[in-house]
Amino acid sequence: MAELMLWRPLQELKREMDRIWDEFFGRMRFPERWEGLEWSPAIDVSETDDAVVVRADIPGLDPEDLEVRLSGRTLTIKGEKKQEKEEKKENFYRVERVYGSFVRTVDLPAEVEADRAEATYKNGVLKITLPKKAEARGKKVKIRVEK
Repeated sequence: MAELMLWRPLQELKREMDRIWDEFFGRMRFPERWEGLEWSPAIDVSETDDAVVVRADIPGLDPEDLEVRLSGRTLTIKGEKKQEKEEKKENFYRVERVYGSFVRTVDLPAEVEADRAEATYKNGVLKITLPKKAEARGKKVKIRVEK
């Protein structure tokens, strides 16, 4: 089975630009606050005989701040990670956590029953279970191999 890799072209471009910048000017570059401007939760999509399961890593949100929609075979997850109120006397030396809104759209591998979909949010992981339509369950086709 081939290994799946997440491709993020803008982050690759940014890394390459940082490398070029570092070679030209040395290690002194823009502050690290520029790191991670684009935020999008990591998502896993898996399939069983009976359902399609989508898991998204979205720590630090309340379930009320999440919106999950299904349109045909397209699942959309929206949310916003709000920045915590900063302490006035606090001096930050490094800020790596990212905030802001996000939208993830996933094309599902099978037809699902939208009215039976379930979503849970626990320990920062959103799990969406989408039961397959009867005609899509365990559908296996045998292909004859000729010599």
